[in-house]
Amino acid sequence: MRWTAKACLSLILCEILVSLPSCRKRTPVGAPPPVRPEEISGLQQELQKPYLELFEISPNLRYSKKQIDSMREYLQKGEQYCLDQFKGHAEKYSAEIAQVQKELKQRGSAVPEGERHEMHCKIQQLRVLESQATVLSQSAIPVAYDNRLARLDLIESWPVQVQTIKGDIASGAYGNRRWGNVKDIGFREIAPNQRDDIRAGEEAIKQMKQSGMSLPEVKDEAVVNYVKSVGERVAKHSDLRVPLHLALLNSKEINAFALPGGYLFIERGLLDAADDEAELAGVIGHEIAHVTARHSHKLMKKATIAGIFYQAAQIAAIVFTGGVAGIGTYYALQYGFYGLGLVLNLNLLGVSREYELEADQLGVQYTWNAGYDPTGFIRFFDKIATKKGYVEGASWFRTHPPFYTRMVDTQREIMFLPEKPNYVVTTDAFKQMKKALVKMDQAATKDEKNKPLLYDYSREEGCAPPKKFEFEPNQPIEQLCHSPKLVRVEQASESAAQPNK
Repeated sequence: MRWTAKACLSLILCEILVSLPSCRKRTPVGAPPPVRPEEISGLQQELQKPYLELFEISPNLRYSKKQIDSMREYLQKGEQYCLDQFKGHAEKYSAEIAQVQKELKQRGSAVPEGERHEMHCKIQQLRVLESQATVLSQSAIPVAYDNRLARLDLIESWPVQVQTIKGDIASGAYGNRRWGNVKDIGFREIAPNQRDDIRAGEEAIKQMKQSGMSLPEVKDEAVVNYVKSVGERVAKHSDLRVPLHLALLNSKEINAFALPGGYLFIERGLLDAADDEAELAGVIGHEIAHVTARHSHKLMKKATIAGIFYQAAQIAAIVFTGGVAGIGTYYALQYGFYGLGLVLNLNLLGVSREYELEADQLGVQYTWNAGYDPTGFIRFFDKIATKKGYVEGASWFRTHPPFYTRMVDTQREIMFLPEKPNYVVTTDAFKQMKKALVKMDQAATKDEKNKPLLYDYSREEGCAPPKKFEFEPNQPIEQLCHSPKLVRVEQASESAAQPNK
């Protein structure tokens, strides 16, 4: 079968696109937020704790089924309330845009230039707010509540599951799981004929560059060489049978993806988000697993829906265009999707979630085999879901398996892996890389400041900096839903540009 750039680029959507929103029963906008029963206040505190801590303490927690059910009902009502609020905001802004446009059309040339400028600025601002409210309601808010509900499921179900896992370890049954022969990593075959995918990857990259669709690469040799060294270490302890080609893209998005044949791409924002080398290695291991399992090849064989790849390639082209400042690539990207009708439901392919779970298992095995702390992937996933997932990681999470399934399956695999002494968590090289990123981020922020938003070719100059809904890392989702605040984009960009501490 002949591969094309459009076909290959569609694979990237497994990492960066949102699935179509599910149908939800609307409650009237303006309905009061749900009241949390006092008896579940302690349980709510537990839901703020990291997954790894919950895995450890949940067998000793004593919450009744009534309390669990009350918390689940409270969260479900809270999500519905939050969704309705931001759906209402989006509808309101859309109506205001239509009203200003109608007035412009009716008055025509009679509108004084100064007033016309103000009306253009108003439409521009309303479009930003409408886009953000849409993204929050269709992706970011569901991500936040999926994360909460997953923790609740863990508290309720993990104590029983951990006993099953211990029983499998004691009986030796765990060795019969798929890809349980971890002592043979590198000498086993996950999917035959990996080399057949090399030409497809080469062709995709060549056509992306010819079309001007590729993001610029990071030029700092020390940072690039460091990331490549981590990638090579994981690759040497994996089932990869093709050369690894790892590129570091100069983008603030928290993302990584793989093309066929061993071509991996890490975006600068992911390095910013990682707190130690084991977290970075965990993500790289996951992407290498996509290659070793030939997920791209299998995806293409199953995808038979007419026109799906043309649409996918259009969206991928938007991603690789770059040049977005202010409210962030994701909001601008979503504006492009919804404005042009380019929304692709990956569930139509029927394969994305299955392959992500496979890549989780294999990726943890590769990270472990390379001597890294295998919990790094869970820690990174947890952090992005909790601190960044509402916004920056929303697209990534909405195309992936449920949080609970992903965390439990990964923790189970870690428990099945033989213990290794002196796991690597971080290194001096990682710390040096983080220092170099500070200057790189500052330069990138300055460079991006005056670049146009995607699909905002008619941007009006001389308008006040746009406002957006305020969201800060670790901010409870209830605060965003119950008392949303608007802040100038410049303020948000300055705080986002601060280096990690």
